[in-house]
Amino acid sequence: MALGRVVACGERIWLYAIDARTARKAQAVGLMRAALTRAPGTIEVVEVPDPPSPQRGEVILGSMAVGVCGSDYHFLSGHLTEAAGGGDSAFPKVQGHEVAGTIEAVGPGCRPELELGRPVAMWPLTSCGKCYPCSVGRANVCDNFALIGIHTDGGLQERLRVSQHQLFPTSEENPSVAAMAEPVSIAVRAVDRAAVREGERVVVLGAGPIGQSVCLVAREHGATVLVIDPQEGRLELSREMGAETLVWTERDEVVGRVREWSGGDGPPVVVDATGVPDAVRAMVDMAASAGRVVQVGMSGEEVPLRIGSFTEKELDLLGVSCCSGEEFKQAVRVVERNSSTVARMISHEFPLERAPEALDFAMNNPHEVLKMVIRDD
Repeated sequence: MALGRVVACGERIWLYAIDARTARKAQAVGLMRAALTRAPGTIEVVEVPDPPSPQRGEVILGSMAVGVCGSDYHFLSGHLTEAAGGGDSAFPKVQGHEVAGTIEAVGPGCRPELELGRPVAMWPLTSCGKCYPCSVGRANVCDNFALIGIHTDGGLQERLRVSQHQLFPTSEENPSVAAMAEPVSIAVRAVDRAAVREGERVVVLGAGPIGQSVCLVAREHGATVLVIDPQEGRLELSREMGAETLVWTERDEVVGRVREWSGGDGPPVVVDATGVPDAVRAMVDMAASAGRVVQVGMSGEEVPLRIGSFTEKELDLLGVSCCSGEEFKQAVRVVERNSSTVARMISHEFPLERAPEALDFAMNNPHEVLKMVIRDD
């Protein structure tokens, strides 16, 4: 089974578009273009009303770049669970939670640095502040969380009204690269949860955008990193970041080679960025006693695991969800420091009017697409 597998629709997506004349007319009458997901498997570019003027503490973003990730595919295909913001009640919706853009309007009471024309990256999470996770400082896994682009309309439109607390100014001028702050923030969270220390050996399963980002952040922490993926072509970028690499073959063989790489005892930190059962099992099998195994890859699948692996080795099993606001701020800085490397993760860009085509292409060509970005500028 391949690492980094993506669930796709069983049929091709319906494609719609509007021409430039229609787009200009929409702007003239207070309308804008948006890629609207009407129902599972159905997305079209339509005209929708412009957002209202920003209220206190709100900002209007424009000239946006929107990264597309696995959760977008799961949402569009109808496979995102109700608990994660999917289900029939989620439609229609404008998707897009990996967002960067330029401030076009500012409401009263906003922070001084959120000025007109300022490039920003968007942290998509809002929490309730009342549930148990919120009460113990873990608002990133709030029981009543909301994500822009999943629970509320997101960035696949010409303008978006956003609360100021979700925006972080950036010196990165390329909005496509700045939008990578969101996937990089997941890597920041994973490395923080794993408490990666300088000189530690870290294995990353999967060389997609999240796996590459984990490699980048772990390397910044001074770790020695091994990245594993079935696609040799994806491992080149990991090597450029200073990681060692291994092509995934068969689970037991990979586990043995990783143990050899780590000196025989297994690595102290293993991160799965695939969600593929065979890789998750390999993560548990290869980890050192007293090690930390970190699950980042999303999946609805089940994994057969030997219970004794946890009791005999006293493994710490850590899940990773969204990040905190402070971790998102760190991710923005990581992107700024590594702009050219992060840009290499972007394999395809499409304009907003071709958003349905972009999603269709990405979902039907998962081995060709590393990171898809949709832009409106």
